[in-house]
Amino acid sequence: MAVAGCTKCIKYMLFFLNFIFWLAGGVILGVALWLRHDSQTSNLLILQFEGHQAPNTFYISVYILIAVGAVMMLVGFLGCYGAIQESQCLLGTFFFFLVILFACEVAAAIWGFMNRDTISKELINFYDSAYIKAVDVSGSPSKDSAIKVLHVFHTTLDCCGKGDDTPLFIQVTATLCPGKTAEGFPLAKSCHSKLISLFSEKLYLIGLAALVVAVIMIFEMIFTMVLCCGIRNSPGV
Repeated sequence: MAVAGCTKCIKYMLFFLNFIFWLAGGVILGVALWLRHDSQTSNLLILQFEGHQAPNTFYISVYILIAVGAVMMLVGFLGCYGAIQESQCLLGTFFFFLVILFACEVAAAIWGFMNRDTISKELINFYDSAYIKAVDVSGSPSKDSAIKVLHVFHTTLDCCGKGDDTPLFIQVTATLCPGKTAEGFPLAKSCHSKLISLFSEKLYLIGLAALVVAVIMIFEMIFTMVLCCGIRNSPGV
């Protein structure tokens, strides 16, 4: 027998929340794919210098987001179907996956907060290693490749130098930062601050999406328990 009264209202509210959850999974999946193929990050993270690939910690986070978005869409569909069918089995399975997702999200949020500066610091170190070789006057064999790496950073981020550049760098600024100099001095913003800004914005976007999803999941868990209790206590069940 179908649920009635307040429980019926909970049923449709849970269906609506699950539909929002399913949509949120699609949005997260879309944002993650955009972050993976964004030209700014892609141009920087495919770089290689002296046999070393640019740090890919950011991509690891993006791949986790892709997996989370796909699982959220699957779980959201399961919740929608379970709510409409008033199936305790489906709702129980949905609740189980929801708890696991919530626990994973909390763990990921803690890890992300503790390592929020890691991505930009790794790329800053990568930039600095190329920077040192590019201004080396001893004729290092990797100088040409270092200049190419810096050129990609400067072009992609519209930046020039580290912000505390040496007189030696300023002498070669016209070569390393074409179009971004005036009388030998950099006009563009430092690459260190640009890198910090770039990944801070993207991590802020990820954090905001995670917060919205966490709030939806809490309400879903409450409504799922209420609906299961209502189905169990309905006459004829």
